[in-house]
Amino acid sequence: MTINDRLAALRGWMKEEKIDAYIIPSSDPHQSEYVAEHWKSREWISGFTGSAGTVVVSADYAGVWTDSRYFLQGETETAHSEFELQRMYNQFGNYYRDWILNNLTSGQTVAVDGRLFSNRQCESFKKAFEAEGINFRIDADGITPTWTDRADIPMNEIYVHDAKYAGKTRTERLNEVRQKMADHKADYHLTTTLDDIGWTLNIRGTDIDFNPVAVCYLVVGKTDSTLFIDEVKVPADIQAELKTDNISLRPYADIVAYLNQLPESDKMLVDPSICNAYLYRAINAQKVDGKTPAKYLKAIKNPTEIAHSKSSQIKDSVGMAKAWKWLEDTLPSRNVSEAEFADKLAECRSQQEHYKSESFPAIIGYKGNGAIIHYHPTHDACHDIENNGMLLCDSGGQYLDGTTDITRTVSFTEPTDQQKLHYTLVLKGMIGLSMAKFPVGTQGNQLDTLARMHLWQHGLNYGHGTGHGVGFFMNVHEPPQGFAPGNSERSNTKHEVGMLSSNEPGYYLEGSHGIRIENLMVVVEDRAGWLKFDTITLFPIATNLIDMSIMTEAETNWLNAYHQETYDKVSPQLDEEHRGWLKEKCKAI
Repeated sequence: MTINDRLAALRGWMKEEKIDAYIIPSSDPHQSEYVAEHWKSREWISGFTGSAGTVVVSADYAGVWTDSRYFLQGETETAHSEFELQRMYNQFGNYYRDWILNNLTSGQTVAVDGRLFSNRQCESFKKAFEAEGINFRIDADGITPTWTDRADIPMNEIYVHDAKYAGKTRTERLNEVRQKMADHKADYHLTTTLDDIGWTLNIRGTDIDFNPVAVCYLVVGKTDSTLFIDEVKVPADIQAELKTDNISLRPYADIVAYLNQLPESDKMLVDPSICNAYLYRAINAQKVDGKTPAKYLKAIKNPTEIAHSKSSQIKDSVGMAKAWKWLEDTLPSRNVSEAEFADKLAECRSQQEHYKSESFPAIIGYKGNGAIIHYHPTHDACHDIENNGMLLCDSGGQYLDGTTDITRTVSFTEPTDQQKLHYTLVLKGMIGLSMAKFPVGTQGNQLDTLARMHLWQHGLNYGHGTGHGVGFFMNVHEPPQGFAPGNSERSNTKHEVGMLSSNEPGYYLEGSHGIRIENLMVVVEDRAGWLKFDTITLFPIATNLIDMSIMTEAETNWLNAYHQETYDKVSPQLDEEHRGWLKEKCKAI
């Protein structure tokens, strides 16, 4: 079926159901950012493959709403279908909801599959639509009857993440969750987010590419717990382990029946901003609305996790050094496709101890492709990297002992004055945030400004957040903290000791070049009442793109000290040939 064929089939179902507008998100029943093939319904219906976006289909219109990271990609992928790209200049705005309000009239019906939206989202929709006399349904699954060759829900085996990496046992983590339950006087807690379940139980899986999670639900009780996962996914030895920790297994599909049967007198802690509307409304017990405890507990990395994260960054740099030197050695004799370099990065990382997978699809953007913020090359659709011009590379690895995410931008030939200006303004922002010292209680939106201020002085900006939380052998994008403008959770969360975040300002000139420089940083104490960042990513930052005339002494000193630390910690892990390459890249300026 072509995209337009799929659209016609969906509209046929909508006509039968008397639905005038249907909303299809990018998520799954667990509100995941990356989803298993079974839930890639927005991608299937529209052909748009970006990780963030929402589709709205009516009888005579089909649109894909996405943010600035995907504008160029979205235009390309919707060019040959009825779908129209709708640009969201604020990625947290309600653009598609507003379009529906402006294009439907009183008495018409909007519908969603309530399993794919949080209860809070659905309540917000209901309030906005019904205020205009528009009906709203949450019981509409238009994908199952139209996507006839849909992939099954994954059934891959789970495995244990050893406490020697995690720093805490399963029992310790369950007890931390139970303490939060006690604060709410709750008898149960429903956890629906896959990374929070994996963290709580020290388990990992391979159900979703790049994210080491398993599709399941978890209900934690005061003394025992129930894991809703199909038994075929749990090896016998892990079943025995879980039983020892008073965790029983029930099939994944049993979750609704279980929630329906809870005593009305009991209380269940549930997060309405995460729990999907279908499950939320299935809970027969008294609902106690609150934050998912694991989400905030896991944001504070313990000393073991931090120590492992630092060592995993070093071996990640070893893999990166091998890949980058290979690229530089190869380009004088032949071009290298963007996809080939992505493969080489994964290959070199895979040679490192405890490697499991990439942490996201590598973004390798040569020249103008670098301006496509989340561009991912494939062997069928990519450009060749030549021995001239600029290249942006954003990649990362998943290791048993940590998750990495790093971006570097290089120029293989003498850059233009404009390129040097853009690069140096981005670098100054990255260094400014790295050097920040701030009082306890400081939020992400306050710190975000430090990374943008130099670009702003030249009337320049970038449309994405400056940074996100990062998991420990877990999802590379891990809320709640980060750096972003506005009023989102990432903007408003206060940074605390132990939080691990990315620092990645950028600038993108369509058709010419993209620039982004990214390191990971952990929050540490500076002095009483004050915090600062410890940068743990250690890999050389290109210096031939720097306009030294606008660098301050403090910024230059920071960069030279960073490069010295990089050489001191990474070079002992390299052979003589790669050590020489690293030494040249880390030369003081």
